[in-house]
Amino acid sequence: QVMLEESGGGLVQAGGSLRLSCAASGSIFRINAMGWYRQPPGKQREWVATITRDDTIDYADSVKGRFTISGDNAKNTVSLQMNSLKPEDTAVYYCLIVTTSGNYWGKGTLVTVSS
Repeated sequence: QVMLEESGGGLVQAGGSLRLSCAASGSIFRINAMGWYRQPPGKQREWVATITRDDTIDYADSVKGRFTISGDNAKNTVSLQMNSLKPEDTAVYYCLIVTTSGNYWGKGTLVTVSS
């Protein structure tokens, strides 16, 4: 069984920063990619950023230049540094790990950006 624990969400003013972290534990054989998704209030879940095993990184256009994803395969952790936050970044943020045995989601952490 694989468990993901997210941390770092909270309330921040527009223009501020937050750092989200996600740690995976359990029977993890090989992580192929790690990423972050978010679900704004009343909307569907959307992709935010991905980092692959070979450190290929990609971002949604809406966060490019403001968010930075980083991962540590040895420690099974992934982080998301969020700068210049906007009210439209308000959402529940979920981490995802893609492994050889399946995809696993965290329970989510709420980020609220006030104007």
